[in-house]
Amino acid sequence: MAAGDLTTLADVKAYLGMTGEAVDDDLLTRLITAASTWFKTQAAHQILSATYTDTFDGSGGTRKVLENFPVISVTSVTVDGVAIPARPAIGQDGYVLNDGQVDLFGFAFTTGVVNCAIVYVAGYATAPVDVAQAVIELVAWRYREKDRIGQASRTTSQGEVVTFQRDAAPPSTEAVIEQYRGAHVA
Repeated sequence: MAAGDLTTLADVKAYLGMTGEAVDDDLLTRLITAASTWFKTQAAHQILSATYTDTFDGSGGTRKVLENFPVISVTSVTVDGVAIPARPAIGQDGYVLNDGQVDLFGFAFTTGVVNCAIVYVAGYATAPVDVAQAVIELVAWRYREKDRIGQASRTTSQGEVVTFQRDAAPPSTEAVIEQYRGAHVA
């Protein structure tokens, strides 16, 4: 499993009914990585936990919604090159992480151009179940599609015409992508 993959080879093979077989492991592994990357690009969201730095123009306010989610922890908050400490207790000055946003007490994100930075960790330790299943279905979709690349339909020996769906992904995968696109999913 490559870093950033949103599902496993074993789960994909189980879904395809290939348990125990060593058939097409290299191809399926490549498809998992490609499908995981495609999912994250379409969702405009990294999914798995990573460290992020949001740099932004200060507006004079005391609240900043962070760009990635779910936020696990804040490493540092800096305004005009000055480190703002974590708030040690209620009634004291510092920053507080509150439901995906940083609130300042006794400080402000002073007005300026790219004068504020927040370093934090966001994402999931493992892919949420709905994301993993969506990627499994996308891998299966692309795997089954390999024998009919470029075909819109095929006529069987009995004269039946089979038409193939030509979408980029199964509708179920698209629905999960839409849930993660631009919205803070808890």
